[in-house]
Amino acid sequence: MSDLVIVESPAKAKTIKKYLGSDYEVVASMGHIRDLPKSRLSVDIKNQFAPKYEIIKGKEKLVKELKSLADKSDNIYLATDPDREGEAISWHLAYILGLPEDYCKRVEFNEITKSGVKSGMENPRSLNIDLINAQQARRVLDRLVGYKLSPFVSQKIRRGLSAGRVQSVALRMIVDRENEIRKFVPEEYWSIDGKFIPKGSRKSFSASLYSDKNGKIKITNAEQADKIEADLQNAEYIVTKVKNGTRKKSPVPPFITSTLQQEASRKLGFQSRRTMRVAQELYEGVEIDGMGATGLITYMRTDSLRISNVAVEEVTKYISETYGDKYLPPKPRFFKSRSNAQDGHEAIRPSMPSLTPDSIKSSLTSDQYKLYKLIWNRFTASQMADCIQKTTQADIEANGYTFKASGYHVDFDGFTVLYVEGKDTEEEKSTQLPPLEKNMTVRCKELKKNQHFTQPPARYTEASLIKALEEYGIGRPSTYAATITTITGREYVKREAKSLIPTELGEVITKLMKERFPKIVNLKFTAQMEDNLDRVESGEEQWVDLLSDFYGDFEETLKKAKAEMEGVKLKLKEDETDIVCEKCGRKMVVKVGRYGKFIACPGYPECKNIKKYVEKTGVTCPKCNGDVIVKHTKSKRVFYGCSNYPECDFVSWNEPTNERCPQCGEILYKKKGKKPVVYCATEGCGFSKTLTAQEKSEEK
Repeated sequence: MSDLVIVESPAKAKTIKKYLGSDYEVVASMGHIRDLPKSRLSVDIKNQFAPKYEIIKGKEKLVKELKSLADKSDNIYLATDPDREGEAISWHLAYILGLPEDYCKRVEFNEITKSGVKSGMENPRSLNIDLINAQQARRVLDRLVGYKLSPFVSQKIRRGLSAGRVQSVALRMIVDRENEIRKFVPEEYWSIDGKFIPKGSRKSFSASLYSDKNGKIKITNAEQADKIEADLQNAEYIVTKVKNGTRKKSPVPPFITSTLQQEASRKLGFQSRRTMRVAQELYEGVEIDGMGATGLITYMRTDSLRISNVAVEEVTKYISETYGDKYLPPKPRFFKSRSNAQDGHEAIRPSMPSLTPDSIKSSLTSDQYKLYKLIWNRFTASQMADCIQKTTQADIEANGYTFKASGYHVDFDGFTVLYVEGKDTEEEKSTQLPPLEKNMTVRCKELKKNQHFTQPPARYTEASLIKALEEYGIGRPSTYAATITTITGREYVKREAKSLIPTELGEVITKLMKERFPKIVNLKFTAQMEDNLDRVESGEEQWVDLLSDFYGDFEETLKKAKAEMEGVKLKLKEDETDIVCEKCGRKMVVKVGRYGKFIACPGYPECKNIKKYVEKTGVTCPKCNGDVIVKHTKSKRVFYGCSNYPECDFVSWNEPTNERCPQCGEILYKKKGKKPVVYCATEGCGFSKTLTAQEKSEEK
């Protein structure tokens, strides 16, 4: 006889088995084993929203094996992930295995290391019914919204659409931002910058016009800029103020789930789904040469910034030995979590801080190495000394106008020797001013007028959307990846470089939701619902009461929408085509069926003519003069090919254009990114050019 430990994944089971030894049987449930079936609502609304769970299709054999192992075991430990979802999986396992709730030995592993596993096994507890009810409440709530709203949205717009509680709010945010951009009216403004050289020096420095005799100045047109330029002709420039100072820059905290997703998007170009998949692998365990299966990071679904004393001691020792004591802060750093953080786990950190990324690089995949290095660098830097910068600010006056110059240089790099947080906007670059003194005369080498226009708000990227969702309290960090995957996968949102742009379909859905279900897409209401779910978790609110309060109003709103929109069908421009049905003469339309898009005659059922859906780019194939069309891999990655395939084998990852290379005459290709370029793919040519703002605008 032995003890049985049940976890979710085989990788996790393998790592834990290494630490527990032969007295324990460690097996995986392969995630959830019981859930609401997809084929029907499976919630008894009239009976206090009782969920009707079933064993997930295809897991019957696994359940039989788990029951057999449980019957042979002295003790059964439920060691699923340490969060709401993990608690629910343990609860379902207990039900299926016939374990009384007060008998259950529920264990948690914040990190899958020898000490982490030992600590978890030594401190079993009973199942937390409040955690379970919070998960049930979210599951039932999302099922009610999804299964009641989706058929309505599909009926009014297009077959196969979905609407969800969190996804609809995220989509609304993206659509609202797009509307802000459209409504934005740019305002003209000018800047005047000068390059100055102190007497007796060869080094120039830059300063910008800041004020005139009346205070801070705003230049709104060319005439005003010309007048200032004329006023400054042959003027004498004198330094009237010099201020030297020191500023400290402190490291950012270790990662939580949301900041990990944001930074992996900025620095590694990872989509949130990819980040969480790789983080799960690092947490569950990776085969390391000489060590075997090893969990490399703490649990990756957390909103807490707490760090264990043991981890702080380990990383402090590493910093001291590697960089020297001057890179340590006066005392260890501890960070304060947000007021609504669960604080059930530590921040995301290396489970063994002494295990550097380069020391185990050969055992990791490329993605695992990149993400582990990001996590390791951020955590280690968080316990390092401040970066010290020496700053200088100077005012230069001429004919009643004041220019301001500022600069800094790094006096002590501190934590920046290892890590600097990525930003969505460009940061100030380090520039050091030459020695300046009050009343010093400087020579104006150059005076330059620059016309500018105010810019609209930037479109959301994955990183900025996740940041906004977190700030508004929409969803939970563990749901962000699934939310973004859903709205992009269903083509409500498209990606352009890193930007998230709503499609016409996404905009029509959002308009319908805002008009008919304003509460569902209301940011404050959705955030309040998250707070209510937290109250269920803390035992302050009953989950059935939460659902009851929500459902009455929701049902009435849905009933009213159905009545007022009876017989109404919303049309999309993107569904219209110029293809004429050869059977009846009508213009054919785009439809969506079980297997994707197709072209159909709108005269159905009288005319049943259908065609294959092809998305043309408007570009002629360089090999056979056919049409270049958009194609997709099984993973939905876009590529371009010829419509005459297989007779013509033209294919490209980058979009071809109708523009010809000025050097060799071959077609040019377009590569998207922060700075989109068109380039020639002909071997040995090498021509490329960055698209101007006007060219990008013309493309759109």
